[in-house]
Amino acid sequence: MSFPAVDQRQAGAPSPAQAGATDHLVVARGLTKRFGDFVAVDGVDFEIGRGESFGFLGPNGAGKTSTMRMIACMSPVSGGSLRVLGMDPSTQGPEIRARIGLVPQEDSLDLELTVLDNLVVYGRYFDLPKREIRERAARLLELAQLSERAHDKVEPLSGGMKRRLTIARALVSDPELLILDEPTTGLDPQARHLLWDRLYRLKRDGVTLVITTHYMDEAEQLCDRLVVMDHGRVAAEGTPNELIARYATRDVVELRTGDGHGQLARALELVERAEVLADRVLLYTDDGDRTLAEVQRTGPQPERVLVRRATLEDVFLRLTGRTLVD
Repeated sequence: MSFPAVDQRQAGAPSPAQAGATDHLVVARGLTKRFGDFVAVDGVDFEIGRGESFGFLGPNGAGKTSTMRMIACMSPVSGGSLRVLGMDPSTQGPEIRARIGLVPQEDSLDLELTVLDNLVVYGRYFDLPKREIRERAARLLELAQLSERAHDKVEPLSGGMKRRLTIARALVSDPELLILDEPTTGLDPQARHLLWDRLYRLKRDGVTLVITTHYMDEAEQLCDRLVVMDHGRVAAEGTPNELIARYATRDVVELRTGDGHGQLARALELVERAEVLADRVLLYTDDGDRTLAEVQRTGPQPERVLVRRATLEDVFLRLTGRTLVD
């Protein structure tokens, strides 16, 4: 894989927000996916710019994976239009697949091969010369911090190492677009942060990322823009900061009591929006410290208090609800 010697932003290249529609790698208009009578993706619109990190968020069954599979030319479009790299997936699927990389939810590595051979064998599917494959593999193993494990079998590797190897393998063909479906599910915090660092480096070097994730902090860290999907439709779109400003308040005050929330009834009157949950009361406010001071002045004292900044998780729960979806 080749990496630019100069950061494109420093070289004067337009940012994804500045780039025109002609620089969009993915454009969807009224995109629909049906399975019999069930509509998994219901007429969604979105655009993904070159060099952008774009996220799809949503609860289980929201349509994220179905959308990703259509972008990856793994599932046919039922309705609307979709263009990937300027091409039509319905007629140019092989050409598109040759120019994208895919990291599925589950690792599909060959456990009996070595780390290096997993990359070499995969590279042969793209008719690359053996020498070039090995050169790319060496660079990718360095990127994934797996150079010292190059000749080890895959099976005993940790989950984080296997995930990094899966991403390295998806990059063997030097793709313009890298699609990652739940890239850090099941990883411990250290492995997740290392993987974030690797993905950030790829984005910095010009690779366009498309990510689905259940982790709100991951979306805030990695995504330039994102859509929140619910019941197959786009509930909201924007940058993480835009969505927080639009659907939440600057601060959230969390109040917990040991004797039920009845004693906090007066606190609910201090803000325009509040949530009463089984274990705590959430007060949404633009000044958490001032609201907390009012709570402490006007009524019984809660047992525990937390004043925090609103996050993408607050936005997600407001848009999609707190009910568990199976």
